Amino acid sequence: SFCKTRPNKNLPPSPPSYPIIGHLHLIKEPIHQVLQQLSHKYGPIFALRFGSSPVLVISSPTAVEECFTKNDIIFANRPSLLIGKHLNYNYTTVGSAPYGPHWRKRYFGAEVEDYEEARVFRGVIREVFELSAASNPGDFLPPLRWIDFQGVEKRMIRLQQKGDRLFQGLIDERRIKKEGKTKTMIDAMLALQDEKPKNYSDNIIKGNISTMLLAGTDTSSVTIEWALSLLLNHPKVLEKARAELDSYVGQDRLVDEPDIPKLHYLQGIVNETLRLFPAAPLLVPHQSSENTTVGGFDVPQGTMLLVNAWAIHRDPTLWDDPAGFKPERFDGGENEAHKFIPFGMGRRQCPGIGLANRVVALTLAAMIQCFEWERVSEELVDMSEGVGLTMPKALPLEALCRVRAQMVSILSEL
Repeated sequence: SFCKTRPNKNLPPSPPSYPIIGHLHLIKEPIHQVLQQLSHKYGPIFALRFGSSPVLVISSPTAVEECFTKNDIIFANRPSLLIGKHLNYNYTTVGSAPYGPHWRKRYFGAEVEDYEEARVFRGVIREVFELSAASNPGDFLPPLRWIDFQGVEKRMIRLQQKGDRLFQGLIDERRIKKEGKTKTMIDAMLALQDEKPKNYSDNIIKGNISTMLLAGTDTSSVTIEWALSLLLNHPKVLEKARAELDSYVGQDRLVDEPDIPKLHYLQGIVNETLRLFPAAPLLVPHQSSENTTVGGFDVPQGTMLLVNAWAIHRDPTLWDDPAGFKPERFDGGENEAHKFIPFGMGRRQCPGIGLANRVVALTLAAMIQCFEWERVSEELVDMSEGVGLTMPKALPLEALCRVRAQMVSILSEL
């Protein structure tokens, strides 16, 4: 681990630490802002120690590029955290699996059609992200895990059982409906299960279902809420987005997925929202599989890598007016040079990046095209960040909306 007493090592700078716990006392919400403040003092590459586990924190595009190009395979692993054991089917999901053949074979697919299933699923999502956001000292201090400090592991096990019943139900339902005309990705995985039962056990299929549903719901809905909040506080941007929609799509039909690539200003709004309020302000942790160097500093094997995307996205040395909401900045290529990374980078980049962009852009486009939006009062929408893995708003958005007169006839036909 990072240790100043080791000879002939060029180690990253590090804050003073305590015996046994290391720097765990520094981990407070919102952690991405705490780490940004530490980077102002110790630089864009610095070291922490969580218990006995070494941690490397980076908040510069050059370090990001080095980690996910030259060192991409070395940092392709994930740390073995308790949540991966209980909520990711013993580290078998695409997001939590160690790098190797198993990870490269993951496939996704699921559907939730029943209202009661959807209600249960929403509850599972909420609890998963609450547990994921909470720091668990037991991951780094084994004695606390043995006594289940704060009852975290019991909550994870209870939640895992709840989610498992839901996902197993989806699989059993597709087994019964094999003769149906509509084929889902679960059907495809069940067919592969017949051919390769070890590679596609029910648990692995459930892990894939969990990945797609969990990763594709809360993150997208949170991003849409931030985007609409920003638009309500910047009505001229909202007007320009609506004018673009009326120009390219018109008012005699609903915006559709093939329209999205033509709506450049809308995509700028989505990108600017993801820059200011990324759904993963700290990228999913990576872990080094061997000794390496980053920025000239020695990094030992088994080091957890934390990339502070939120800090990079708001760095005044990288962005003009970083706190401002300027969708047009992306017309000039300001998303280049590894400074815009809402979905991560490298071979462990979010596999749902394309789907997420389409879902957010199409949903936001439809909301702008079909409705007039106003704030509930003269006061600006509160943009305070809440606590949670996907950085939700501290106060849920409240807004006034009414159907645009031009769209009444179109919506009445739905």
